[in-house]
Amino acid sequence: MLGDPAAAAGKDRTLTLYVSPDGKGTAWCQPRVPCSLERAQEVVRGADGHDRDIVVQLAGGTYRLTEPLRFDARDSGSTDHPITWAAAPGETPVISGASPVTGWTESTAMPGVWEAPAPADANLEARQLYVDGRLATRARTELPRDAVGFTADGVDLADSLAWLADIEQPYRTELEFVGSFTHRRSPIADITADRIAMVQPAWDNNTWGWDTVQHTFRAGPLFIVNAREFLDEQGEWYLDREAGKVYYKPLEGQDVNEASVELPRLETLLEIGGTYDEPVHDLRFSGIRFTGTTWTAPGTDEGYASQQTGAYLVGGDHDRPSDAFVTCAEGCREFEGARNTFLQMPAAVQVSAAHHIELSDNVYTGIGSVGLGIGNDANAHATGVGLGASDIVVTRSQFHETSGQAIVAGGIALDSHHPSDERMIVEDVTISDNLVDDVAIEYKDGAGILATYVTRASIIRNEVRNLPYSGINTGYGWGAHDPGGSPEYLERGLYDYQPIYDTPTTLADNHIAFNYIHDVMLEMNDGAAFYNLSAAPGSMLEGNYIRLPDDPPTGRAAVYFDEGSRYWTVNGNVFDAAHTQFFNQRSNNHTGDVTYTGNWVIGGHANFADGRGTNTVTGTVELARGESVPTDAARVVYNAGISPALRSGADPDRPELAVDITVDGAVAPGSAIAVEAALTNLAEGVDLTDLSLTATASEGWAVEPVDEVPDSLEPGGSAQVELQLTAPDVLTEPIEVGTVEMAAGYTVSGDRASRTVNASTAVAAPVTGLRTFGSVPGLFGELDGAYAVRNAGADIWGAGGQRDDEYGTVYAPDAVQDGSVVTVRVDAVDPVNPWTKAGLVLRNDVTQPEEAAGYVALVATPDNGVSLQWDSDGDGFLDQGRQQAASAPVWLRLSRTGDQVTASYSANGTDWTPLGAPVTAAGTASTQDAGMIFTAHSASVGQAQFSEFTVEG
Repeated sequence: MLGDPAAAAGKDRTLTLYVSPDGKGTAWCQPRVPCSLERAQEVVRGADGHDRDIVVQLAGGTYRLTEPLRFDARDSGSTDHPITWAAAPGETPVISGASPVTGWTESTAMPGVWEAPAPADANLEARQLYVDGRLATRARTELPRDAVGFTADGVDLADSLAWLADIEQPYRTELEFVGSFTHRRSPIADITADRIAMVQPAWDNNTWGWDTVQHTFRAGPLFIVNAREFLDEQGEWYLDREAGKVYYKPLEGQDVNEASVELPRLETLLEIGGTYDEPVHDLRFSGIRFTGTTWTAPGTDEGYASQQTGAYLVGGDHDRPSDAFVTCAEGCREFEGARNTFLQMPAAVQVSAAHHIELSDNVYTGIGSVGLGIGNDANAHATGVGLGASDIVVTRSQFHETSGQAIVAGGIALDSHHPSDERMIVEDVTISDNLVDDVAIEYKDGAGILATYVTRASIIRNEVRNLPYSGINTGYGWGAHDPGGSPEYLERGLYDYQPIYDTPTTLADNHIAFNYIHDVMLEMNDGAAFYNLSAAPGSMLEGNYIRLPDDPPTGRAAVYFDEGSRYWTVNGNVFDAAHTQFFNQRSNNHTGDVTYTGNWVIGGHANFADGRGTNTVTGTVELARGESVPTDAARVVYNAGISPALRSGADPDRPELAVDITVDGAVAPGSAIAVEAALTNLAEGVDLTDLSLTATASEGWAVEPVDEVPDSLEPGGSAQVELQLTAPDVLTEPIEVGTVEMAAGYTVSGDRASRTVNASTAVAAPVTGLRTFGSVPGLFGELDGAYAVRNAGADIWGAGGQRDDEYGTVYAPDAVQDGSVVTVRVDAVDPVNPWTKAGLVLRNDVTQPEEAAGYVALVATPDNGVSLQWDSDGDGFLDQGRQQAASAPVWLRLSRTGDQVTASYSANGTDWTPLGAPVTAAGTASTQDAGMIFTAHSASVGQAQFSEFTVEG
C-alpha cells in the first residue's frame, strides 16, 4: 500500500520531499527513498499547502522529461506558505527535454563528418543540436544575392547555382534571410537548375509587409539551409529523418565521442499556468538548469515570417492582394489588417494565469526558442491560456545559448493592451540581477529582454551582452493603440481593421534601471541597446550604463524611442556610444514628451531634442572617449548590472576606482597649471590598497606630482591628489593641446587592477592680425599664417526645434561688401561630432549671436561633407542648408554679389565646385564681418585649424 509522506511529516512542520533523477513513482519522497518529479507533484497536491511550508528538493543530475511539467491551480501554495521546488544544497538538477546522441563513427562518404543513429525517442523534426552545451549550426551555404532573383512564387537562379538541383532532399531545405530587423525563414518545395519553388503560405507571408525578402532595408546574409551536402564547415550538423541519422562536423580538436551531444525532443519544459478563474499562485523554482528544447514550427509550411522582436505571421487567410509581391513589398493597407494576427514565439518555461511566482538562481540554456515567457498571448502558452501574470519575480539567473530571446513578458494581441477581462493584465513583473549573454542566436530579430504591454515592469540590475539585435526592449504596437490612435497608422489604413482606442494601454509605470547593456546590435540594425515603442506613462530609464562598440553599423544607437514613444523620464544614465539616440517622428506618430535629466554621453552626441520641441533636456554632459569621467558618472558605471555583491569578480570596464581629473583652464606658454585628481573607492565593503598613480604628458609638456598618493582607500573613501602641468615655452602650432594621462593602479580583493584616464588643456599663440569673438568660452591662436579655434559650442543651427548659435570666430570686421570674395583652407577638424563645423562665416556683426542678420556659413564637417547654411528669415539663426560630399583638408569660398552669396569648395585651391545656386541671407547689410568659424557641436571640446584666409574686393 502506498504511504502518505504528507501525513508522515505532520501538519505543523515543513514538509520536505526529496526527488532524484532515478526516483520512483511509488516512493515516499524521503532522503533514502527519493521519488520522481511526477510523484512529488502528486504528493504536494494531496497535502494541505496553505498552512505549512512545502519544499521539494531536487537532487543533482539530469531529469530527462518525456513530457513537460505542468503546474496549475492544484499545485499552488499560499501567501504565507509558498511551495518551493529547489535544488538540493550544492547540487545542480538539470531539467532536460533532449536525448543524448551516441555511437559516433566517421562517415566514409564525407571525410571529416561523423554520423550516429538518432536516439530511439528522437524528435526527427528537431531543429537544434547541442554539442558540449553550445548550439551547433545547421548545415548551410551562403548564396550570393546577385545570383538570385525573387519572384512571387519562388527564386530564379543564375547558372552558377545550378548545382543546387543535385541536392538529394531539396524538400528538407529552407532559405534564411537576415534583414534589418527581421530574420526570415521560408521552406523550399523543390529545386531545379534555374529555379527554387517555395512552399506556401510561408513565401507569401515573407514577401509582404516591411523589411521583406525582396525589399529588405539591409541586405544581410542569405543562406540555403539543411542539406547534408552543405556539411562543409566545422560545427555544422544535419538530421536525416529518412535515414534516422545525425551528422556532425566536429570543431578543431573536438572528439565527438567524448563530447556531450544532445538532440532535443520537447518544445517546452515547465508550464506554469491556470485559468483566470483558478490561477496558479505562490510557487517558487530555484537553482534548476533548464535545457534541451527545440521549436519545430519554422520547419512546417508556415516557415518563420518574422515581423519584429519574435513576432511572426502565419496562415493564408489574410486580406492579401493578388499582386502583393509588388504592391505590398514595403507595406500596404491590407497588410495593416494582418498586424493583429501576429503570433508570439513560445518559451521553454512559461508562466500565465498566475500570480506570486518566483524563479530564482536558475540557468536557461540550450533552448530552441524563447527561454522564459511571462504572460504572453495564448498562442505562446501550451496551456491555451495566455496573459494574466502578476507579481512575477525572475532573479539571479543566467540565460545563454538560446535560439530566441531570453525573457519575454506580455503579449501583443488586442487583449494584451486593452484586455476584455481585467484579470488578463500582466503587471508587477520584476526581472533583476540576471545575466543575459549570447541569446537570439537563431532568431536574430529578438531582443535580450522584451516587455511588451506590462504595467509596472521592473527590469533592474541585469547585465545584457553579446546580442545580434537590441538589448532591452519595452512596448509594442507602434503607438497605434494609444488614446486617439496614430495619424501615421490612420494614413496606412490600420483603422479599417481595428478601432481607434480612447483609453490608455496597459503599458505604464515601467522602471528600467541600473542595467549594464553592452556589445549588442552586433549584426542587425534599426535597433538599440534600449528600445521602446508606444506611450508608456510614468516610465523611467535610470542609472543604466550602455556601452556599444566603436565601429557601429548604420542603424545602431544606445537609445531608440521609436514610433509613438512618449512620457519617459531618462535620468542619470551613462551612454558610451557613437550614436546616442534615434528618435522616430516620421509622419506625425506622436513620438516625443521625453524628459532627459543629468545624463552622461561618452564618445557621441546627445541628440536628445526632438523636432516637435516636446522633449525637455537638462544637465547633459558630453565626454570624449578616454576622457576623465566625473565621479558620479563612474559610480553609475560601477553600480550598473548585477549587484556588486553577486558578481564573480572584478570587471575592468566597471572599475572600483573612480579617477576624476580636472585641469584649471588654459595656460600661457612656459607657465604651469594645477591638475587635480579625485580618487574615490566606489566599492562597498572592500578596501582598495597599494594605490599608485603614474602621470605622463604630451610631448613638450611636463607634469610633476605635488601631493603624495594615499596607500589605500576605505569603502566610499576619496582623496585629492594635485599635480602640476607646465606648457612648452615655444609653440609650433597656433593652439597646442597638452594631455595628461594618468594610470592608476590598485589592489582589490587580492587582485591587481588598473585604469587609465586623461584630461587636456591648451596653450595658444596670440592672434594679432584679426579680431576674435566667442559666444561660448574658447581659445584662439595664430602662428605663421595659420589659425585655430577651440571650444565646446553646441551648434550653429536654428531649425527643427533647435535654437543654437554657439561658436568661436577669428574675423575681419566690416571687410565684406558687394563683389567681395572670402577664401580659407580648412586644414583639420576634430571629429567630436559628425556635425562639428569649421569654415567661413559672413554676418552683419559676428559679435551679436542670436541677433545679427545677414548670416551665412560654409563649413566642413567630419561625416556630413561640406555644408552651406544660411538665415532665410533674418532672426539671427541659420535655418536653411545644403551639403555635398567633401572633407578636410578642403578650400572653401564665399562670393558676394549684391545681397546674394555663392558658395564653392575645392580640393586644391584651384579647381572650384559650386555648392548649388546663390542664396540670400535676409537682412544683409552693405558691409559685413567675415571670418573663420568653429563650433564643436558638442559639450566636449573640439578644435579646428585654418590657413590661407583671404578677403578680396
